[in-house]
Amino acid sequence: MDAIEVRDLRKEFKAYSSRSGLKGAFRDLLTRNYKIIPAVNDISFQVKQGEMVGYIGENGAGKSTTIKMLTGILTPTSGKIIVNGMNPHKEREKFTRTIGVVFGQRSQLWWDIAVQESFRLLKKVYKVSDADYNEHMDHVIKTLDIEPLLDKPVRKLSLGQRMRCELAAALIHNPPLLFLDEPTIGLDVLVKLKIRDFLKEINEKYNTTILLTTHDLTDIEALCERVIMLDEGKIIYDGALKSLKERWAEGKEIQFEFLEKADLFRLNELSAGLQVKWELDEKSQIFTAITADDDESVSQVIARTVAAYKVKDVKINEPSTEEIVRNIYERGTV
Repeated sequence: MDAIEVRDLRKEFKAYSSRSGLKGAFRDLLTRNYKIIPAVNDISFQVKQGEMVGYIGENGAGKSTTIKMLTGILTPTSGKIIVNGMNPHKEREKFTRTIGVVFGQRSQLWWDIAVQESFRLLKKVYKVSDADYNEHMDHVIKTLDIEPLLDKPVRKLSLGQRMRCELAAALIHNPPLLFLDEPTIGLDVLVKLKIRDFLKEINEKYNTTILLTTHDLTDIEALCERVIMLDEGKIIYDGALKSLKERWAEGKEIQFEFLEKADLFRLNELSAGLQVKWELDEKSQIFTAITADDDESVSQVIARTVAAYKVKDVKINEPSTEEIVRNIYERGTV
């Protein structure tokens, strides 16, 4: 069953421009010049119930616009959206009870009242029974470690504390679908790990579908097996994260730390006939061989180097997802 179905979705905005001079200002009072700018450009995709999908792209690619249409905040210019079996814009009240939303830069908690009072208000909004609330939220509160924060006003929380409370608030009605737009923005590593572990747990326990939009690709690597990549309002990749890495990873880096003096000239001689580029970090005296992404090339480089030098340490690094995605955007296509 599909939790999200999108067909030929399009969203256009009017960009107005002002005429110059006093005469132009008077003309602007009567008619305005504008041009149509497509923010989301005829995209189609499906997300199955229980999937965790990363929705990624550069600033202005159309990610947040898509999320706002999927959650019913914006009305599409054209196309079809079915989320949890409903049209988000035509069945608004019923629909909102089936989704949870966390926007990293916007709060759904009331700023001047205690966190638990915000929770109680949301409980009434979503018409959650006392029994369901207690059973579900006791677990959420303990897992996210927010019990000490419940009596504090939201304005007195740190960013990390507030984001954990925001996530808990989005789950008060235990929705089958969760939209996360930059949920870990500005958070420290420990808080990020706690949130990631919690998201994995609710996905496994409740089969919660999660659509995650973020610039932090370590979140995507930790949580999602599938990614949808957007560029200028169009989908340029939709598939497994593993396949993206296999297709676009540009070789491997083999880092050598030697017990004796080495030099780039001799290392280049040793690797003659292989597709290898050597680099030296003079400060750390670490030599790096950048080679093709196949076992034979890696094996040959290591074997020839170890035969010629005494080696203190060897590390093999694969390109990160962030590097791969950056390369794709620089080339402009997948």
